[in-house]
Formats: sequence, structure tokens, C-alpha cells
Amino acid sequence: MDSYLPVIDVDRFLLNPESDELVIEECRKAAQSLISFGALIVKDSRVNSEDNSQFLSLLEDYFAQPEEELKKDSRPEIGWQRGVTLEGIERPKCAVDQECTGIISRLDPNERPLDVSGHHPDPKCRFFISMSQDPPYETQFPGLNAANVVPERPDLKERWIPTTEKWGNCLKTAVENITEMVAIGLDLPRKTFREAGKYGPHLLAPTASDLSKYGKEDTILAGFHTDLNFLTIHGASRFPGLHIWARNTGKRIPVKMPPGGNYLLVQAGLQLEHITGGLIKAGFHEVVVNADTMKTIADRKQRFPDRPLIRISSTFFWHLSSDYDLTPIPSLLAKSKELRAEHVNLGIDVGLDKSYEPMKVGQQVSNELRHIALMS
Repeated sequence: MDSYLPVIDVDRFLLNPESDELVIEECRKAAQSLISFGALIVKDSRVNSEDNSQFLSLLEDYFAQPEEELKKDSRPEIGWQRGVTLEGIERPKCAVDQECTGIISRLDPNERPLDVSGHHPDPKCRFFISMSQDPPYETQFPGLNAANVVPERPDLKERWIPTTEKWGNCLKTAVENITEMVAIGLDLPRKTFREAGKYGPHLLAPTASDLSKYGKEDTILAGFHTDLNFLTIHGASRFPGLHIWARNTGKRIPVKMPPGGNYLLVQAGLQLEHITGGLIKAGFHEVVVNADTMKTIADRKQRFPDRPLIRISSTFFWHLSSDYDLTPIPSLLAKSKELRAEHVNLGIDVGLDKSYEPMKVGQQVSNELRHIALMS
């Protein structure tokens, strides 16, 4: 992989006492990675690359179906928060968001994302699968906690639940351990974030891009954006094309997983930014067809001529609980203000100061879904 993103060893955290100096050091490294980069790589021996491979193959088969079949699994009445979202529906928020366009304008021209000013919808599909635990109370946001959708085609249906649950639980377990490590690294009790997200509407959310239709170099598959949730975790995709932007340098980083199969990518989302008062910023990223994508397309056409040419991202969105009161933690808000002052003193253009108003997490999610045209 490119050497920019730090690798966090979850095994070290799990196999040693919390008071161990090496554990504390790894936790501080995790927190600092998110502060500096908005992202990190997780090394976790529990991750089985074959589980990821089976998941990717299942989703390739699913999204290779005709659009009429896919439409049967869409649920627009709940903001597409379950089942399939077809291509051309989700729009990159940055095209009309003043804060986001300001960030792009402050980047070096050579480090900017592909143009999002046209505000065209993304040519990608999604499938949302709930991986949440039902709350022992009546939620104010039932649309974010709706029932799952299972495809009807027999060969997909029989594989669907075993395959998605196996891979989804792997991602969920890993990211929940990262929430604990980041809490410790920020001098908070270990369970601070994990308890706040105990009943979160977590989503296994594979994204699909049909490279037989959208395989031209410099095609935007997912425009420059941040994620609205707390942390996003991914397994390796079969096709490169994900770029992230480091907060500390403003450099565009093409993400590559280390070899070995037991690595995952974690990115900070807007809920984490909100609760830390901006100490950790949600990580900007895009997915595009770049030169490496083109090479992989050519390779897979030759080696797997009978497989669908569809880029699947095995994405998992980990959320705070919908009814949780989202407000900055005072100690982290103070650290955020200190960091901002340091940057200003160094002459770094940090843009306008941002306020993080108290609200329910479910309201924050609904607000963001409206921005990206998934909820009216």
C-alpha cells in the first residue's frame, strides 16, 4: 500500500490488558490517525479473505440482474435505507454544499477531486442490509430501523443471509473494536462510543458500479463526499479507484490494501466529527476509474471472462444509536479548538469555524439524507 495510512494492530489490543503500554500506544496511534488522516488501515487476524471474496461474488451476481428485477428490492419510501438503491439516484453532497466546495477550492489544483460541479447523480447502485440490534424502547426514527430485504431469485436467496451475515459480522466486530481503541486514545472510557452506538442502525452497504457501462478512465463512480455515519469500514475491492484526502496535508491518496488478506480500511464519518467537536474530521473520498482500475479491468476480462465486470465495495456503515443525543464531548471540543488555533498560527487556511448543534442522531441522519437526495 502507499505508506501514508497508518496500520493499526487490533490483535495487539485484544490480546493484552488495556493498561499495557503497547496497547495504549496503539490506541493513541488509532486516534491520531483519524485526527491527521480521517482514515486508517486495520490489521485483524480474524478477517478471512475468502469470506470477503464470497461476498463480492454474491453481490456481483446480484447486480448483474436486469434492472426490472433489482427494482423489486427498492424501498424509496424509507429513503432507500433498506434494499437496493439504483444508479442515478444518490447525488454527491459536495456539488451544492458551501463548506465542501470551499474545501475543494483550498486544495492544490493537482490534488483536487474530479469535477463535481455539474451535480450529476452517481452512476452507482447500493444495497442496504441492517446489521443492528433492536432497541429495548420505541425509537423516534423507525424508518432508520426497518426490516431487511432479501432477493427472491433462488440461487441468490439461498446464499444471501449466510454470506452477508458472515461478512457483515466480521466488519462490525472489527469496527466496534476500533471505536474502543479510539476512545482510549482520546482519553475517554473504553466503551464511550461503543455504548453510544449499541442500538445504532448499522448497515452493511455494498456499492456496485458496472464497469462494462462506466469503465472509461476518469469516470466518477462516487463523487467527492464524506460519510454521514460514525465510522465506515471496508474490505478490499477487486478493483482500485478509491481516493481519500488527508486532513493534515490535503494530499489525494490512492488507497491500496497491504497484501495478506486480513486488512480493512476505516474512515471517519460526520457523527464522529460532531461528537468530537471537529477534532476528528469526516474523511473526504471519491471513487473513480483511474489508470489502475483500467489495468484491473483488462486483467479480469482476460482471466475471468464469464464473471460480471462490476466493482463491488464491501462497505459497512457503523452508526450511533438514532435516539442518542449528539453533542460534542467538552474535553474533545476544547482539544479541537486548540488544534484549530495551532493551524491558524501556522498560517494554514482552515476555512470557516463550524458549530456542532445538539440534536438526535436520527435527525442528523435525516438531514444528511436530504442533502444527497435519498430523502425528501
